Amino acid sequence: MKFGPVPIDEAEGAVLAHATAAGDKRFRKAHRLSSEDIAALKAAGIGEVVAAVLAEDDLGEDAAAAKIAAAMSHRNIEVKPAATGRVNLHAGASGVFTVDAGMIDAINAVDPAITIATLAQHAPVEKGQMVATVKIIPFAVAASLVDSVVRICGGREIFAVNAYRPVTVGVIQTVLPGVKPSVLDKTLRVTEARLARSGGRLTAERRTPHEIAPVAAAATQLARDNDMVVIFGASAMSDFADVVPAAIERAGGTVVRAGMPVDPGNLLVLGTLDGKRVVGAPGCARSPKENGFDWVLDRLVAGLEVTAGDIAGMGVGGLLMEIPTRPQPREPAPQPARSALKVDIVLLAAGRSSRMGGPNKLLALFDGEPLVRRTASRALGSKAAATIVVTGHQRERVRSALGGLEVELADNPDFADGLASSLKAGIAKVAPDAAGAMIVLGDMPGVSSKDLDSLIDAFRRSGGHAVVRASHQGKRGNPVLLPRSLFAAVAQLEGDTGARHLVEAEGLDVIDVEIGQGASIDVDTREALEGAGGVLQD
Repeated sequence: MKFGPVPIDEAEGAVLAHATAAGDKRFRKAHRLSSEDIAALKAAGIGEVVAAVLAEDDLGEDAAAAKIAAAMSHRNIEVKPAATGRVNLHAGASGVFTVDAGMIDAINAVDPAITIATLAQHAPVEKGQMVATVKIIPFAVAASLVDSVVRICGGREIFAVNAYRPVTVGVIQTVLPGVKPSVLDKTLRVTEARLARSGGRLTAERRTPHEIAPVAAAATQLARDNDMVVIFGASAMSDFADVVPAAIERAGGTVVRAGMPVDPGNLLVLGTLDGKRVVGAPGCARSPKENGFDWVLDRLVAGLEVTAGDIAGMGVGGLLMEIPTRPQPREPAPQPARSALKVDIVLLAAGRSSRMGGPNKLLALFDGEPLVRRTASRALGSKAAATIVVTGHQRERVRSALGGLEVELADNPDFADGLASSLKAGIAKVAPDAAGAMIVLGDMPGVSSKDLDSLIDAFRRSGGHAVVRASHQGKRGNPVLLPRSLFAAVAQLEGDTGARHLVEAEGLDVIDVEIGQGASIDVDTREALEGAGGVLQD
């Protein structure tokens, strides 16, 4: 493949590197030029274009990505159609993701033109969540390179979603003087919720003294009738011969591992009894927050083997959170005051209003004011530090409607490529010291400055780490506030893809803020716009 300026007379069959306008016609990036396209470009006075010219042995980006994806062996994975040189692969079931890292590394070492990215090993996933993506970087790649990748893919499984099984679990809680029944009741509720997310079911509970013999007897009984036994000790394990590991051995079982390099979760015990798994839960498992117990439980429920070596290998990435009540807490990292966390607004105003049949909905008048100006004014009236407006379609008219407002403008020449291009253009303008960016759609007349402030306040209360979404009657809507940790992922989006799947894939906390009907009202059609009080302008 050759890339660079190409004389228009030699450009038939070439692939455009950039969106190009020829009079009233607009050709998208990655468009393959036909003879009719060449004539239109000539008529517009264009003498050359920047394009990719494919060699005879090249495969186009979509064909190459599709061929690689088709060569992969996997389980419980749904393969999406190729688009813009990318094939996304999604979970066909909820479960635990496993991947052959050696195969992934070998594929990525073939040539920088061919890439594959996946979720982390043993990541928990929901059905429909994206777990991997194949991406061809240039517009085409040599067929020989694709064949090399196909050979690597052949012969064994590259990744899988190990589906959760509906296991039954019996719980033992030991009791010491002073242990409140309310603590035990809460532990039971938290455990039931933990199991429910993967289809498991808590079938029985036994409360025993914190002694080896009664715990061993209860474990024997529960192992007989359930797939798994979980033991919550009233006192944390302080020795490998303490009550929980000793009770597993007294019952005739085997302790696989006592202690794990995951914090919180250090004091977990894993054993077997009559072919069933027995887990001595660490104290942190009484809380619904993620801890080492979740890592082991998810794998067991997904039918994966967990060995002593597996647990020993969990240290990298195993530092999950600080617990301030420890006698010797780790040195806290300095954090800005939550009230000072800076948020910029990215207002998307580049779309073509295609469902309107001609007029630009962002220029429709609401109480005599263009919709885009109304939305920008409300953004400026919020607690956001800056408002960035992304323009594209009819950019001059949109910018004129914003005249006099203190907004920063971001041009998106590739707006016709889809939503992702506008998101990237806006995020690129966000201030380096901003903790997050709120994505505001230009066509939502019911969202007020107060609503935007509610989202910013919730984001600040989270410490700037959560995704915050507007909602209405429990249904997610817009705007959405993204923490800075997602900015790099936004930069990788392609096509008409928004940030929703990033929120799911990254596993960040999500806070939904009820702001009323405004969260769900956009004006994509004439009927919707007029129903909201707007008047279209030609």
